[in-house]
Amino acid sequence: MKLEVLEVSASPHIRVGDSTSRIMWRVVAALLPALAVSVWLFGMQAMRVVFVSVFVSVLTEFIIRNARKKDMTIGDGSAVITGVLLAFVVPPTTPLWMVAIGAFCAIALCKEVFGGLGMNIFNPALASRAILLAAFPVQMTAWITPDGISCATPLAIIKEGGAAVVPETIDLFVGTIGGSLGETSAIALLIGGLYLIVSKVIKWEMPVVYLGGIALLSLFLGRDPLVAILAGGAMLGGFFMITDMVTTPITRMGGVVFAAGCAIITVVIRQWGGYPEGVCYSILIMNALTPLIDRVCMPRVFGKKKVIAPPVLKAAKSNCATEAGCAGCK
Repeated sequence: MKLEVLEVSASPHIRVGDSTSRIMWRVVAALLPALAVSVWLFGMQAMRVVFVSVFVSVLTEFIIRNARKKDMTIGDGSAVITGVLLAFVVPPTTPLWMVAIGAFCAIALCKEVFGGLGMNIFNPALASRAILLAAFPVQMTAWITPDGISCATPLAIIKEGGAAVVPETIDLFVGTIGGSLGETSAIALLIGGLYLIVSKVIKWEMPVVYLGGIALLSLFLGRDPLVAILAGGAMLGGFFMITDMVTTPITRMGGVVFAAGCAIITVVIRQWGGYPEGVCYSILIMNALTPLIDRVCMPRVFGKKKVIAPPVLKAAKSNCATEAGCAGCK
């Protein structure tokens, strides 16, 4: 009689083929269409900005991990994603030294200071963009068209309400408008986003709720809903920022709440704030609320009953000699 050997192993007992590295590099692949369009629109300057951002991000992570004597995480692609996303949210004319500062801040101050991958509270690329915008507001709001002509972004035109004409829908789709390096081409971002959904890297509910929420709220406020989701960073934020696995809720319901909150804050900032774009700050604000959302939206464990504490019975008063009674009879 052959005895079967019982194998005892540590959890998790159910394993899948995906890994952190594989997921990260799929996100990098999803960003390639937008990168190709940005190089086509803005020339080699776009490639230089992306290269410097990625190089400094990877180098900073290598130096800090080595100094802390921690395992190297460069191969997982997270630093590459941070570098590409940071390059995508800055103007094409951003000086390379400024890009390098932003990449250093993204890794050192917004990621490694919290302990590294999986422990950071805020999205590193967006947090670094907020730092650059506060430190260098002029350079971070210098927009150009693909022809190299200084211009205002479509959201800035709507915000100012001047005589300038909002670009046509086809221009918003292709990206022949002023804006950040990787935010202008909606069709390229849509292709990358659909790839992430089909490959099950991200959940479809979050981008649908986010973009749909922006469209509906903008329509309610009298704005063009199509322009609202095609202009600015809504497409980039909807597919690549709010779906970040580290800084967003882990439950499906929590993700929907997170996306809805981002949509509301984005529209509020665009409508009544002093800044024409609200994607960056809306996501950072909701990042701070992620632990609370996780706690509220955590599903009940199957089979677990809710324990109701028995009511505390008030002790009956006894015939004490004193009028007030003793402490045990109160």
